[in-house]
Amino acid sequence: MILTVCSYKGGVGKTTSAIHLACYLQERDGDCLLIDGDPNRSCLAWSKRGSLPFSVVDEKSAVKHVAKHKNIVIDTAARPDRDELAALIEGCDLMLLPSTPDAMALEALRLTVQSLKRLSAESYRVLLTIVPPRPSRDGIEARDYLAASGVPVLNNYVRRWVAFQRASLMGVPVYESRDRNGGIAWADYKAVGEELFNA
Repeated sequence: MILTVCSYKGGVGKTTSAIHLACYLQERDGDCLLIDGDPNRSCLAWSKRGSLPFSVVDEKSAVKHVAKHKNIVIDTAARPDRDELAALIEGCDLMLLPSTPDAMALEALRLTVQSLKRLSAESYRVLLTIVPPRPSRDGIEARDYLAASGVPVLNNYVRRWVAFQRASLMGVPVYESRDRNGGIAWADYKAVGEELFNA
């Protein structure tokens, strides 16, 4: 499985999603490699602050590592152009598009989906992230709106938890963040992983 995590807009949980879905695949299969293709090298920085249960490599050195792994997650640069998007789709089994449920992020997502449709891409899914907790209905309403618009949005979404910020600072998965909501935050990504990979 090669999963590429891609977005046109920053601040939508792209790196957090790449890391935690790599955690899911590592836990499920005992094997995952995360390739950091974002110029900010956020995944590498996260891993260097602490410890992750899988290998993280720079995209420039990825070639010598990929053959050793059956699961690969790629964190990409934000705002890919049409040619980059075409190459990303061609090079993966599934593309994941994280988006927050706010208007600006959804507009950026709309542009991405339009580009993917022009490329006749079908192997992509949208994941809503950083969803405000109840009583807000932002996540549910955004998911329903996307589904009604024919966008392949996941039923499960990831809620906004401070535990993710703590995990990033510590350089660990959220379930090792020692935050009281770390287990619940991890359950959000586990549900996403089940929907993505075991459907």
